[in-house]
Amino acid sequence: MSHSHDEDPACAAAHGHVRPEEAGRAGEAGRPGEEGRTLVAVFASPVADHLLRFGVELGFRPMLLEPDPNRGLGGLSAASVAVVREVGDHLDGTADVVVTDHHRAEIGPILRDVLGSPARWIGIMGSPRHEGPHVRALTELGVPPGEIARVHRPIGLNIGSRTPPEIAVATLAGLIADRNGRPGGFAH
Repeated sequence: MSHSHDEDPACAAAHGHVRPEEAGRAGEAGRPGEEGRTLVAVFASPVADHLLRFGVELGFRPMLLEPDPNRGLGGLSAASVAVVREVGDHLDGTADVVVTDHHRAEIGPILRDVLGSPARWIGIMGSPRHEGPHVRALTELGVPPGEIARVHRPIGLNIGSRTPPEIAVATLAGLIADRNGRPGGFAH
């Protein structure tokens, strides 16, 4: 059976006719100024570990933002992930920022600084059934409600994820859908 050269890029990648990273970016080709995305996991955690590991395979540049110098990379290789201790000028317009632990004391100052950066997307893990602790922390720091509303919560596609790898997959699926201009889900 022969395959047409006009086949869907994802199908072509599945059959080995193009590299997966080319198929995944087919919708972005030719956009002026379009760059790859940087995936920034905030706080070292099991979810951050899976998020960054899977993110590399999906074409994201991985970065861990961990303000505590006593917390490391977990199972990640120091050669594969950039580690920064403060927002500084590390975040640009390609950054998709995911806060992976909503119980950390540094959540307010970190999110305030991320909101002040050019990061393109900001999300925080947590249940949508109640207000996240980031809202109070940011309000107490004087961040206006409109800025607080820029923080996505919940994050990722609704697949019923419970474990750190599942949460990472759901989050990355949502970011890939966003990167490709798609709504996510099974509707095509």
